[in-house]
Amino acid sequence: MPVGINQPSNQIRLTNVSLVRLKKGKKRFEIACYKNKVLEYRSGIETDLDNVLQIPSVFLNVSKGQTAPAADLAKTFGATTSTADIVLEILKKGELQVGEKERHAQLERVHNEVIDIVAGKLVDPKSKRVYTVGMIAKALEQLSGHRQEEGSGAGTPEEGVGNAKAKERPTWTGVVATKSAKSQALDAMRALIAWQPIPVARARMRLRVSCPVGTLKQPAKVMRGNGVEEGKGTVKERILSYVEEVESQGEVGGEWEVVGFVEPGAFKGLGEFVGGETKGRGRVEVLDMAVVHED
Repeated sequence: MPVGINQPSNQIRLTNVSLVRLKKGKKRFEIACYKNKVLEYRSGIETDLDNVLQIPSVFLNVSKGQTAPAADLAKTFGATTSTADIVLEILKKGELQVGEKERHAQLERVHNEVIDIVAGKLVDPKSKRVYTVGMIAKALEQLSGHRQEEGSGAGTPEEGVGNAKAKERPTWTGVVATKSAKSQALDAMRALIAWQPIPVARARMRLRVSCPVGTLKQPAKVMRGNGVEEGKGTVKERILSYVEEVESQGEVGGEWEVVGFVEPGAFKGLGEFVGGETKGRGRVEVLDMAVVHED
């Protein structure tokens, strides 16, 4: 048997890994994961642990290949806690150690996802056509640059009044890796609509509203404090006031039905109104979340 280098039995060498580190009970424990898979697991995109973990072991130091002794794990996590449960706790609660390249790649992925979402939800108000992702990206760049310039000047008293109003509007400073793409896309849309670096509006929703014919001519009711009072107009008139453009309407089998286009911000109010006035017998169905015209 050759005599030479003896590698300790608790050492496992791994390469090209992402580390998740958890400090507990004055000890630091690590697990080795595949690159880019930890965030996918935490967001629910990836559910198979075999695709996340390089090895289902707990380490004191991954880079040195030093696994955690069973005695340390039992003392810190409890003698009855299995290694699989310990790995899960570290994966869920530990701090992800992200390198510069990974951080940049992650930020780029989130940025592209945000731009894609925004480009699919906003349109030119006149033509109702979508903008390209490049135009949306440029408009957001203008917004973030505009906010930096705005914050650097003192301005006149008149400008101060304008700046005070401007500060009330939603702002956009760029994408971050710590928030979901969906929430950041909503922030981006609010800022674009508020500042209009290019003419934009939310793409309208296409809905079908149905309710019993007998309720159409009843006076609409509105909430006043703790009581209910009759409001202006009939139920039908109030429903149509939510609809910007009627595509079709008519009566079928004792029900009145209207199909039309509604601003996304009015959807919740319309649904609550129909449900309340018809005592749950009316319906608001989404036929298209975002109606756009494409070339």
